[in-house]
Amino acid sequence: QVQLVESGGGSVQAGGSLRLSCAVSGYSYSSYCMGWFRQVLGKEREAVATIDSDGSTSYADSVKGRFTISRDNAKNTLYLQMNSLKPEDTGMYYCASGDVWVCDRVSQINFWGQGTQVTVSS
Repeated sequence: QVQLVESGGGSVQAGGSLRLSCAVSGYSYSSYCMGWFRQVLGKEREAVATIDSDGSTSYADSVKGRFTISRDNAKNTLYLQMNSLKPEDTGMYYCASGDVWVCDRVSQINFWGQGTQVTVSS
């Protein structure tokens, strides 16, 4: 059974930091593209950061220089370190996995986590 379980969300003031984790089980995680997507009420889910199977990363322009995505294939865990958080970073963050080389679109995702809420106050 495929499972992606996020943790680490919460409430923080602007300028603060959070680290999201996603524990993966039930499939060959190391060969999949992984990503973090964010959704705000009333808007489409969008990619924040992705990392492919060889470790190459990409970021949304809005988070470049502040967020860092990483993966530990030995622990089957995906991370998102979020620094210098801004109120506009608020949203539900989803761990995602796709059996493709690049996975920055919702249509490319095979598996989703349940989401973890991040709220940044000014």
